[in-house]
Amino acid sequence: MDFKNRSDAGRALAGALAAWRGQPGLLVLGLPRGGVPVASEVASALNAPLDVLVVRKLGHPGQEEFAMGAIASGGVRYLDESTLAWPVPAAEVEAVVRREQAELARRERLYRGERPLLALEDRVLLLVDDGLATGATMRAAVMAVRAGRPQRIVVAVPVASREALQSVGSVADEVVCVFTPEHFRAVGQWYEDFGQTSDEEVCRLLAKS
Repeated sequence: MDFKNRSDAGRALAGALAAWRGQPGLLVLGLPRGGVPVASEVASALNAPLDVLVVRKLGHPGQEEFAMGAIASGGVRYLDESTLAWPVPAAEVEAVVRREQAELARRERLYRGERPLLALEDRVLLLVDDGLATGATMRAAVMAVRAGRPQRIVVAVPVASREALQSVGSVADEVVCVFTPEHFRAVGQWYEDFGQTSDEEVCRLLAKS
């Protein structure tokens, strides 16, 4: 299965989540940037409000595309040392955290301004991204929203590796995934168009919702 783009993936995911349409208190949270176009389609189809939860991957020093963990809004930090081929000195980890924390704060200001995150208590949350490779950022997202005491946390993605689904499934209440390929290398390989989502598009979709 290939998705044309993130909007196409969002419509496919919305179909898999159709049972949640009309659920009182339903809230769709997109993980910027790539998860927001997907989440926008889901929120529109389910007639639910859309918001963002800013999460940043912690890339392995010298191999940035490989996640050793993630941070999320609210001071949440998740570090999975089992994924590291060798121990990373604490000073190097902290350097990565500081850099990503600065970018997280920038995005918070840009996407949210002075607007606080919508209340999470007793709500059903759909955490949406464009795909899961390691699951590190989504685990951090689940940890971040769990503190808000929601009724249920549902992780929803168009595509994911089996390992990521297992990892995220251990912390979320439910995981919905349209497509779990047997041979998974990267999220982008399952999209015809996987161009980078811009800050401008994220802001436009949030304003539209």
